[in-house]
Amino acid sequence: MNLIILQSEMRKDEDGSYVGKTIFQVDSHKADYEITFYSKKGREWDYSLHYAKESGAEEELLAVDERIEQDDEWFDSLLDAAWNTYSEEE
Repeated sequence: MNLIILQSEMRKDEDGSYVGKTIFQVDSHKADYEITFYSKKGREWDYSLHYAKESGAEEELLAVDERIEQDDEWFDSLLDAAWNTYSEEE
């Protein structure tokens, strides 16, 4: 499985926590995915994975979620895509 990043964003909320998202495709999957990131201080991250638009096959979503859990490169590339859009000036 290869991923293709389509869109990303990151912002800092008034309480100082970070919220970001990355929309991406996985080759051979029909649906696009959106991963949402959350961190209180920008160090430890929680995430939520869901479909970006229309639903796809549940097995595919579960496979992508497992890959993100097991593969630090996948997680880091998705988080980095969002983090790279962040600007302190916002």
